[in-house]
Amino acid sequence: MNLQEFIGNFAAQFDETDASVFTPETEFKALDEWSSLSALSIIAMVDEEYDVSLKGNDIVSAETIEDLYQIVNRKM
Repeated sequence: MNLQEFIGNFAAQFDETDASVFTPETEFKALDEWSSLSALSIIAMVDEEYDVSLKGNDIVSAETIEDLYQIVNRKM
């Protein structure tokens, strides 16, 4: 897994947000489209793509997409 691949998979969970918005530094919870449903989509994507189980606290503790990537990386 690399960061750019993770960002691509992360961005694919959003329908209305332009892909160019998603960078390692993106504070994803500040996105207009972010919701609890988005969080569930991200958790499901990480489980399916990386076989890693994220918890709600993992999402809460991450500020940026790179933070979340690092959490997933540690759990692999």
